[in-house]
Amino acid sequence: MKVLIVGGANPKCWPANLFEEEYVAYIGVDRGALYLLEQGKSLDAAIGDFDSLSQEEYEKVKAQAKFLKQSPAEKDDTDTQLGLLYAIEHFPDVQYRLAGLTGGRLDHFLANFWMVLEPRFTPYARQIELVDVQNIIEYYLPGSYTIENKANMRYLAYVCMTPMQELTLNLSKYTLNKQKIAYPISYASNEFVGKTAEFSFSDGVMAVIYSKDHK
Repeated sequence: MKVLIVGGANPKCWPANLFEEEYVAYIGVDRGALYLLEQGKSLDAAIGDFDSLSQEEYEKVKAQAKFLKQSPAEKDDTDTQLGLLYAIEHFPDVQYRLAGLTGGRLDHFLANFWMVLEPRFTPYARQIELVDVQNIIEYYLPGSYTIENKANMRYLAYVCMTPMQELTLNLSKYTLNKQKIAYPISYASNEFVGKTAEFSFSDGVMAVIYSKDHK
């Protein structure tokens, strides 16, 4: 089961198959709440400061959201953090698919990308997935994993978000064997050589990015 959390980036940045499956809940973050309504989806929760909406757009969201929490524009948490916190509180055992978080301001993307390193979110790393029209980002905690090739995603990146020990990459075009990683680094432009790839590491946090070129 998955919860869909939609941010305010232009829907052109969404993956084409975003709504091919049903979600247990639809959460709109700031302008993402309006975008969900425009897609004809239920709005189980609308969260954010909504400073990107006109008064008319805000009233539409307010009228149709099953739950709405408006936060002040000046606050400690970002709208996305608030949306994910709500999802974890109400649906702690599902996957969290986040869309509409890329394709705009780089500072916003970096805040969203690194969010998993916060201690309150790290335990849920394996449940968090960021998606857009060109990329799928998954997060991993220490262990051994086998991942599957995703359709039309040619490239594979292993992003060491922290220093880590004994990083091993197998069944990829470029491999490693029990390497010590001293600082955050992205091993980009790797590729599957078959239907699956394998990797393992003993500490830290890994982001795996499946991606393709823009057409």
